[in-house]
Amino acid sequence: MAFTTAISPPSAARLRQRLPNRSPLSRPGTIRCTSPSISVSPSQSMQFDFRSYWTTLIADINTKLDEAIPVKYPQRIYEAMRYSVLAKRAKRAPPVMCVAVCELFGGHRLAAFPTACALEMVHAASLIHDDLPCMDDDPSRRGQPSNHTVYGVDMAVLAGDALFPLGFQHIVSHTPTHLVPEAQLIRVIAEIARSVGSTGMAAGQFLDLEGGPNSIDFVERKKFGEMAECSAVCGGFLGGAADDDILRLRTYGRAVGMLYHVVDDVLKAKAKREGDEERKKKKKGSSYVDVYGMEKAMEVAEDLRRKAKRELSAFDKYGDGVVPLYSFVDFAADRSFTIDSSV
Repeated sequence: MAFTTAISPPSAARLRQRLPNRSPLSRPGTIRCTSPSISVSPSQSMQFDFRSYWTTLIADINTKLDEAIPVKYPQRIYEAMRYSVLAKRAKRAPPVMCVAVCELFGGHRLAAFPTACALEMVHAASLIHDDLPCMDDDPSRRGQPSNHTVYGVDMAVLAGDALFPLGFQHIVSHTPTHLVPEAQLIRVIAEIARSVGSTGMAAGQFLDLEGGPNSIDFVERKKFGEMAECSAVCGGFLGGAADDDILRLRTYGRAVGMLYHVVDDVLKAKAKREGDEERKKKKKGSSYVDVYGMEKAMEVAEDLRRKAKRELSAFDKYGDGVVPLYSFVDFAADRSFTIDSSV
């Protein structure tokens, strides 16, 4: 919390002048990482350090997540829940985005933390289920064996099932009522329910399993864009954003989530081409690179980057708080530093 009071980042307009739409993905086969630092003003040497901003929030969120999931009876279920939620290499992107958006609209960070924790619980639950042998059949996640590899398929299913409702319960029981009106809280709960349901992430997983010649765009939007969209929109609700701003946040969040995964696909394809065996994990679904090729995937990533920044340009009126959201876009595209929740 002290970090945000000590940093005075640049306005969105100045940010766009200083950070034009770089094109690290414009050349086939090339991924370039660039510095995340943004000068605060022409006359100052201070910098907005997005990595510090992110890791500072991670420390707060990790503490609150640890408190939110104490080990109770039946102990084994809670241990499985904690194993995935408190994974050391979790980036905490959904909760960090939620907090950043809430603060953009003048909301208090304490108002956002319960929903931020709930988003991480929901995210972890979706990853537990995605990794199951009947889904993506992934043996590892976040730098450690996947949940079902350690606790068994039965316990992994139960852990995921338990995390979804715990997230909703945590929002209702821990959000300060003097900071968030009940009507806004209901919108938050409805948004999370929509995003994980049969028209959201579940639909994306279904199409990822079923495949089809035209499914990749839908899968990317629902399976990977939905969580970021939900995180941005929930932050907007908590901060009291107007309806037209909520629509912009939807487009922004969806674009950032899809951008992150398309760049992941490109990086993994490059690693395969360069013989990195550790990254050659077999998936049931397809990636943008598999369907369209490397060059087209890079073009898609650049389009998503431009789309996300275009939506942010409408938030100049809210001042300097928009800078972290611009930084999210550049991080998703450039991967200019490593995020580790143990930092």
